[in-house]
Amino acid sequence: MNKKIGLYFLLPALLLVQSCETKKKTEEKPLRMVSVPAFNADSAYNYVAKQVKFGPRVPNTPAHRMTAGYLIEQFKKFGAEVTEQDFEATTWDNQKLKLKNIIASYNPMEKKRIILASHWDTRPYADKDTEKKDAPFDGANDGASGVGILLEIARAIHHSKLPDVGVDIILFDGEDWGEKENERSSVKLPDDQSWWCLGSQYWSKHKHTKNYSAYFGILLDMVGAKHAQFFREGVSLEYAPTIVEKVWNTAHRLGYTDYFVKTNVAGITDDHEFVNTLAKIPMIDIVHYEVGVGFFGDYHHSRKDNLSIISKETLGAVGNTLLNVVYYEE
Repeated sequence: MNKKIGLYFLLPALLLVQSCETKKKTEEKPLRMVSVPAFNADSAYNYVAKQVKFGPRVPNTPAHRMTAGYLIEQFKKFGAEVTEQDFEATTWDNQKLKLKNIIASYNPMEKKRIILASHWDTRPYADKDTEKKDAPFDGANDGASGVGILLEIARAIHHSKLPDVGVDIILFDGEDWGEKENERSSVKLPDDQSWWCLGSQYWSKHKHTKNYSAYFGILLDMVGAKHAQFFREGVSLEYAPTIVEKVWNTAHRLGYTDYFVKTNVAGITDDHEFVNTLAKIPMIDIVHYEVGVGFFGDYHHSRKDNLSIISKETLGAVGNTLLNVVYYEE
């Protein structure tokens, strides 16, 4: 479900490039001193493991309901103002789902807000598996890794001085019940809708507070695998190029150049697309890209996606980058 995005290159004269670079260096402000909370990668890993222990978080199952209760409890424990957004949706294969978006807010009175998001549901079938395509799977990376990082960020914020901006952590439900590999629904949707990303489509049309907006958002998807790399994704570059620059530059400043690669790639359909197009809030996607494979890695939507592929180092690189982005924002 890739959406191709054109890449644009500027070819100014060499002297002009040198002049601009020199001016940029002389005018660049020194980085202000900010106390950024420590991100605990061990803690983030434990949050991933806790979700996996509930079982696949497939909508309409006991594991899904128990996980929702756990996530809400944790965010309240970490001092967030929590909003539960319950809704129903119909899937491509005509299943009726009871879904829940979970929003945890910090500094709720601050007008300037940043969204940190992930989906928390698990796909109901491992349709990319080589053997058991209808089997459930853990979704340790696909869903649980992003949520684990955001839970640790919530814990870190709670135990530190609040940032200067408002932060809304949004866990979208129903992201992963899209059409099976090589199968299509008999129902045709309008161009601005998708069988994927049900929670972000609903939230974008029914925001959790009246007249809500945010300065920008960052989506996490497949962000915990060993040796993962995150390329600059096309939809993010189309709608929020300055936020892409901010995040990747922050990661490089922190020494995470092996993870955050400054290479542009095509766009994908993910929750950020609907936040951009329907909610009109610029949002980028930090998502695994593997050279030679493409987005997500070879464990995507298969039984390989279990706790054994999760890396504390990767979780730490992403989580620490996000905390620095949030705390350096004014």
